[in-house]
Amino acid sequence: MKTKAAIGSYYHLAFPIQAMLVTCQNQENETNIITLAWHTPISKKPPLYGISIAPSRLSHQLIEKAKEFVINFMPYEFTQDIHYCGTHSGRKFRKIDHTHLHFEASDTIQTLRIKEAYAHLECRLDSQHTIGDHTLFIGEILDLCIEDHAYENSILNNSMMKPSFYLGHNTYATIDEGQQRF
Repeated sequence: MKTKAAIGSYYHLAFPIQAMLVTCQNQENETNIITLAWHTPISKKPPLYGISIAPSRLSHQLIEKAKEFVINFMPYEFTQDIHYCGTHSGRKFRKIDHTHLHFEASDTIQTLRIKEAYAHLECRLDSQHTIGDHTLFIGEILDLCIEDHAYENSILNNSMMKPSFYLGHNTYATIDEGQQRF
C-alpha cells in the first residue's frame, strides 16, 4: 500500500547522496565552507559539475564574486565536521576554527581546499542559473586531485575511503565492504 506524502519532501527520494564540502573565498582571502548534498556531474566534455545553493547563503555571494570554488569529497570519519559546516553560518563563525579540518593551497585557483578530503575538484564558474529557490552553479573542472589508492580502476576503493552520505534529517551513513561489479 502507498500513502500520499508531502510534495515538499520529494528530494528525500534522492537520498542517500554524498555529502561534500565546498570552499569559496572573498577578496580578503577568507575562506568559507558550505556543506552540500545537492550536486551532480553535468558534462564530461567539457568537464562540468553542478552545485545548488540558496541565495541566502554566504557561499552563494562568495562564488558569484570570486567566480571559483573547490568541491571537497570527504571521508565518513569527518561527518561531525561536515554536519557542523552545514548547520553554522560563515557570517557568524570561521568554521575551520571549530572543526578538525585544515586548509591547504589549491593547485590551479586561489580558493583553498580542505586537506582532509580524499578528492578535490577545483572549479572555475562556468555559468549560474536561477532554478526555483536555488541557484545552480556550474563549475568547469580545472583540476582533479585524488588521494593515492582511493580509487582502483575508476571505482572508489571501499577499504581505503568511506564517503559520508547524507540520508536526510541530520542523519549520515557510509558504505560497507560489499559491492557487486557486473
